Amino acid sequence: MAEPADDPMALRDLVPAEPLLPDPGLPPWAWVAISLAIFSLIALAVFLRRSKTVAADPRLAREEAYLRAQQELEAAPAGGMQEAATRVSVTLRRYLAAVSGDPALFETHEEFISRHAALASYPEDLRQVTAEGFSHLARLKYGREASGDPVALFNAARQLLDRLHKHQPA
Repeated sequence: MAEPADDPMALRDLVPAEPLLPDPGLPPWAWVAISLAIFSLIALAVFLRRSKTVAADPRLAREEAYLRAQQELEAAPAGGMQEAATRVSVTLRRYLAAVSGDPALFETHEEFISRHAALASYPEDLRQVTAEGFSHLARLKYGREASGDPVALFNAARQLLDRLHKHQPA
């Protein structure tokens, strides 16, 4: 007589486990994604390190601000006297904002002049000349009939910029 197929005492062959296990390797797209992620992290680290170095060196930031202001004041003035005065004012204010961390770029003329700490790191005579220069620029920017020579205004602005830059901040 034949053995019944459901005999609990009958020994059976083992089922192989390999088809049931997942493949241990990663697909190629995963390796590409991992490589791109690692490359991106390295590039980000290099970028942050460089930007931190530039920001940490105030002398370098000061020189960059000075060179930028010089370039802006070297360009031939275009337009009328009001436009030239506005360009000069923005250039000098941007320089002061970059060099001393002063919010001069974002203030009105009256706020800048009335604030005692605006030029605190400069000697009194240079503060006075700078305040007078910004007052003159304000009269030219906001006056109805601004007259004068834009080239002379740019030359005077370059001289003031040079004086401000020669003074080492405290």
